[in-house]
Amino acid sequence: MAQRTVLLVLFDGVQSLDVTGPLEVFTGAEAQVPGTYRIRTASLDGAPVVTSSGLRIAPDTALDPAPDAPAPHTLVVPGGQGTRSPDPRLTDWLRAHGPRAERLVSVCTGALLLARAGLLDGRRVTTHWAYCARLAHDHPELEVDPDPIYIRDGTVATSAGVTSGIDLALALVEEDLGRDVALTIARHLVVFLRRPGNQAQFSAQLAAQTARREPLRDVQQWITEHPASDLGVDALAARAGLSARHFTRAFRAETGTTPGRYVDRVRLEHARRLLEDTAGGVEEISRASGYGTPEAMRRAFLKALGAAPAEYRRRFRPAPLA
Repeated sequence: MAQRTVLLVLFDGVQSLDVTGPLEVFTGAEAQVPGTYRIRTASLDGAPVVTSSGLRIAPDTALDPAPDAPAPHTLVVPGGQGTRSPDPRLTDWLRAHGPRAERLVSVCTGALLLARAGLLDGRRVTTHWAYCARLAHDHPELEVDPDPIYIRDGTVATSAGVTSGIDLALALVEEDLGRDVALTIARHLVVFLRRPGNQAQFSAQLAAQTARREPLRDVQQWITEHPASDLGVDALAARAGLSARHFTRAFRAETGTTPGRYVDRVRLEHARRLLEDTAGGVEEISRASGYGTPEAMRRAFLKALGAAPAEYRRRFRPAPLA
């Protein structure tokens, strides 16, 4: 297997975890299978950079401006405050050298830099959920999906906020070296092997706003604590002391989603956690999560995550440590 060069781009205002997360994953892979990766960090002029948290990082080298400079196999562009007003020279370097990389990867708001350089045109991408609207507004030529923690579109891979860069890096290592190597790294870092890329960036409770009125907040809490109960609109409206029509309108106005969609998210999240954290069977988990039957839960998982419950458990629940 030919050695792959992994180049991580540094700049002032970079988010340190966007750099160190993928760096630890690829370094761990190189330690297990020597000669697999050559990992380098580089900045404009080779100058040290100061991260958004004030940490000072000295790069290995400078970003080579020569048009015929050797292209890295995997070019990783992290995010951070420095992506808001980047040095034009960095944008120019990415525009010139990004297309030559075999894999182009962004972590968090690093997608903003790639988009500014024209490297994401026509692609389906993601970034930190708080910046998805901005990315879509500034670059209508992109298909921005705010939900997944990472997206692969051909040779381009974009990931969501901060720790999702670890998930994406683990997925790339698994692609290169296999599941066992990626699993060993995940165990060492005390993270899951990897979350499926289309797993939502945040939970149902975070995805929806908290209602202002106490009766509606109480209903939200009830849904979370009783996913297997009758969570139809009539039952929820009665609990809130409202008519079904008034409840539906008020719930959507205050939370930004419909009661049915909120229930779907809560049940999916509950089932996911049981699959990840327990040894319960699919039939038992489907009942406990309010689906009633394994087939109903299977359809919900395929629609939301693109994986059946058994496959989700295999990919997401780590094997017991020896």
